[in-house]
Amino acid sequence: MTLTAIMPSLRRSISDPLSIDAWPESSQVTTTDVIVCGVSMTRLVEVCQTPCVHTAAAVIPGTHGRRSPYQDAAVVVVQVTAVMKNFDAARVVLIDACLDAVNATWRETRLIGRASTVKSTEAILLSGESHETPSIGRAVMELPDDLREGDLLAIPCTGVVALRDIRARPAVLTNTCVDLEDIAAELTWLEQLA
Repeated sequence: MTLTAIMPSLRRSISDPLSIDAWPESSQVTTTDVIVCGVSMTRLVEVCQTPCVHTAAAVIPGTHGRRSPYQDAAVVVVQVTAVMKNFDAARVVLIDACLDAVNATWRETRLIGRASTVKSTEAILLSGESHETPSIGRAVMELPDDLREGDLLAIPCTGVVALRDIRARPAVLTNTCVDLEDIAAELTWLEQLA
């Protein structure tokens, strides 16, 4: 139990501590941001939009942040698309990425972009376009009670994470009518390029 967990109002002046072994090398926290190797995650979102990824060297566990020469780690930043209360009073958080293919350290998920001064409670994270089921191995995590649409979450992951692996997959259209004249016109246009 940390001081900021006991007294959430302190989060405006004291940042929540992070587990150095779970984050990439040279990771630091402020009250509203995570900085990895000198790169602000909130600034990364301003430049790249969400979801976005920053990869750096991993930390050798138990060395107080010593860089690993062989392993990588990443931080995935996602945006909350909705927060809902389930019928059994469980809080469900929907995000704009599909994190099924990443090995995330869910207990280290943290709110960035603003300092929340309310207590943290359990939340279930659902990802991707369908928002149907949580990923394999995904656990319930502690997130601020005032989490809302548009908030940013930074999630540390082990290994290299590619942006193509976390992009939400678009819904597949079924039962669409295809106009044969449109296909013929497109083929004619393609033939003109040859």
